[in-house]
Amino acid sequence: MTKYARDEFDRVPETSTRQGVHRAVAESRRGRRLGPILAVGAAALAVGLLAFLILPKLGFSSAGSTQAVSAEQGGSSAAASPAPTASAPASPASASPAASGTPSAAATPSVTPSATPTAAAAVDKTQPVAVFNSTATAGLANRVGGTVSTAGWTVGTLGNWGGAPQPRSVIFYAGAAQKANAEALGKLLGIPTMVDSAEFQLPLVVVLAPGFQ
Repeated sequence: MTKYARDEFDRVPETSTRQGVHRAVAESRRGRRLGPILAVGAAALAVGLLAFLILPKLGFSSAGSTQAVSAEQGGSSAAASPAPTASAPASPASASPAASGTPSAAATPSVTPSATPTAAAAVDKTQPVAVFNSTATAGLANRVGGTVSTAGWTVGTLGNWGGAPQPRSVIFYAGAAQKANAEALGKLLGIPTMVDSAEFQLPLVVVLAPGFQ
């Protein structure tokens, strides 16, 4: 508070702007400070517009930078990816039989021995059997003929031998087709000697020589 009375200069409206010489001086100083900033901004804007409009026409583009970035990315991905590892060789146990050289049991063909046909399997007892006695024992041909008949054979001629004397008992058979029959008769009568002969015109001829039992 002052001791002087209030005059018209003391009544200043609260909402009114400041007036006087000091306001003009402040505004002039502010204008001096903003001038260089606005000039620099305008220059930067002009340079940016020139670079945006003129440089693409001169051939300058961002392709080189893009390729460089792509190359760097490719190099980084190649370095990050793990190197291929060699696969482990197959163990001998898992090797195939052909590679190991050792045939497996499944690959080895099993050989089943075929049943050898016996003389009895190929015997044809319907073939007539002639029995001749070449000994001094009477009725020997009939007795042997009975044995042959009892064994299931067909008995043909029974009689005495009129040919050359035989040193041992023999069975004559006509051709290879009668060989199995002759062998079966030889086992039945105990006569091991057999001769292939077509002289008698008979399939099977039994000649009993001295010493036959």
